[in-house]
Amino acid sequence: MEMALIIVAGVFGGWKLDEKLGLSFPVFTLIFSILALFLALYVAVRDFLRMNK
Repeated sequence: MEMALIIVAGVFGGWKLDEKLGLSFPVFTLIFSILALFLALYVAVRDFLRMNK
């Protein structure tokens, strides 16, 4: 659930920024999506490692 929220927040934030700047190509949507994916994976791995201590 936490991973999904992080990814959705990244996509939504990038989408809104692209919309506000009036860009024809969704540059910030792509960038924020990729960053959110890496952040979500980091959080998931960190939580997994904490559970196994």
